[in-house]
Amino acid sequence: MALHASGEDYLEAILVLHKKMGMVRSVDVARHMEVTKPSVCHAVATLREGGFLTMDSDYFLHLTDVGREVAEQIYEKHRFFTDRLIEAGVDPEAAERDACRMEHVISDESFQRLKAVSEQKS
Repeated sequence: MALHASGEDYLEAILVLHKKMGMVRSVDVARHMEVTKPSVCHAVATLREGGFLTMDSDYFLHLTDVGREVAEQIYEKHRFFTDRLIEAGVDPEAAERDACRMEHVISDESFQRLKAVSEQKS
C-alpha cells in the first residue's frame, strides 16, 4: 500500500508521541496534529488496513515494524530539513512547516546525497 503525505504525517506523529509519552491513543494524535478525532480514526483505520499500525484492546496505537521504519525515515528527514533551515536563519516555526512539506517530496536518493554532503561539512 502506497502512503500519502497525510499517512506519513500520522505515522510520524505516533512515533514522536510514543517517544515522548510511551503509550499513544487517537486523542493524543488529534491534539498533537490539531485535527479532529474522526480524522484520526479514519487515518488509523487506513493505516491498520495497510499494516502500518495496530490497536490493542485498550485502544493504544502501536507501529508495526513497517510503520516504524516509514515513521523513522520521515522523522529523520523532518529533523534534517528543520535543522538546516534554522541554521540558514529561517524562523523555527516556518522551518518546521517547510520541513514538513519537504520531507514528503524529496526522493530517498536526493535526501541521502544531501545528508552525506552535510555530514562531510560537519
